[in-house]
Amino acid sequence: MSSHNFAIYTKGLTKKFGNLTAVDQLDLNIEKGSIYGFLGPNGCGKSTTIRMLCGLLTPTSGTAEVLGLDIPKQAEALKKQVGYMTQKFSLYGDLTVAENLNFMGQIFGLDYRYLKTRVSELVSLYSLGGQQNQRVTSMSGGQRQRLALAASVLHKPSLLFLDEPTSAVDPENRRDFWEKLFDLSESGTTILVSTHYMDEAERCHKLAILERGAMKAEGTPMQLMHDIGAQVVEVKGKHLRQLKTKLLSFDEIKSVAQQGIRLRVLVDKNITNPIEFIQNKITDEPLECNMAHPSLEDVFVTVTGSNIEEGPS
Repeated sequence: MSSHNFAIYTKGLTKKFGNLTAVDQLDLNIEKGSIYGFLGPNGCGKSTTIRMLCGLLTPTSGTAEVLGLDIPKQAEALKKQVGYMTQKFSLYGDLTVAENLNFMGQIFGLDYRYLKTRVSELVSLYSLGGQQNQRVTSMSGGQRQRLALAASVLHKPSLLFLDEPTSAVDPENRRDFWEKLFDLSESGTTILVSTHYMDEAERCHKLAILERGAMKAEGTPMQLMHDIGAQVVEVKGKHLRQLKTKLLSFDEIKSVAQQGIRLRVLVDKNITNPIEFIQNKITDEPLECNMAHPSLEDVFVTVTGSNIEEGPS
């Protein structure tokens, strides 16, 4: 398939800072109109990759084609075709909602009459009507997030980069934010979003799991969960902390995490009967064991060997 069928196409994309390899031989084929996710802890290369794709950082090696343009060589031509929303709110706190949007529109060179109509449209679409004349510093986290998204799509970009955009908002605002992203995707906008939230990653059409700059797995969330290299057993016992330590001493056990009154145990896929395996290994107390469906977090643990919060900062 030609690279022109993709919004983003990279081959061997690499970025080094001295002896540190921040992004390592990354190959991406991101389809137009899709929502593609980068899942991984801080320091895994998500933000560095996005900055290279925007033309803000020059790759050490490899190639990147974004919306048919050679990046970073044609980065200037790309600017007006992309939107970029960072995890840190980057608009002006002393300006009102309307002032921020009008200022951004002038930066993008939008016609005055069109800008006036577009600002009115976005204020309504992102439920900012009551805050139109409110200074940003007095707004809630959810309101700021909606404003930042409105500013990012003001010029109707073909491609939207979102770098951990929901890190400062509650689950309800996060869910509402994603509904807006699906609307944008439905209208043809390609979205690349980085996250360390499992529930967000599950919403993506396709995602890549990154660790220390390298891609460890890629696919749809359902594919990744189906192809996991482990079986999941939920175990209930009397002394869960001691039980966890015992289970982790066996090579066939890939991971053990406590969830409430149960342990979630990942057992090597080559074990024929994982429940029988656990019960045969732990004979000093009765255990209640049940098979469970894999989650995206299970996939992450399996392919990286660590929990997401244990990643480098």
